[in-house]
Amino acid sequence: QVHLVESGGGLVQAGGSLRLSCVASGSIFGINAMGWYRQAPGKQRELVARITSGGSTNYQDSVKGRFTISTDNAKNSGYLQMNSLKPEDTAVYYCNAWITRTSWGSSDYYWGQGTQVTVSA
Repeated sequence: QVHLVESGGGLVQAGGSLRLSCVASGSIFGINAMGWYRQAPGKQRELVARITSGGSTNYQDSVKGRFTISTDNAKNSGYLQMNSLKPEDTAVYYCNAWITRTSWGSSDYYWGQGTQVTVSA
């Protein structure tokens, strides 16, 4: 069984910064990819940023230049550095990871419980 736990959310003023963390635990052989998603009230969950084990990244246009996604494979962890935060960034942020649990290729996607990010004007 694999669990993802996010942390680092909170209340900040516009222009401030937060660093979100996602720690995977359980039976893990490797993390193939990790992404951060967010969902604001009344809106669909949307992809914010994603990174593969090969280092390829994708960002939502609205966060390019402000957010940076990274991973630390030795710690089975991922991070989302968020700078120049805007009120529009307010949402619950979720970690998602594609994880291989065995050396013979058993893989699944897993979700964290979410962490609230609130940006005041």
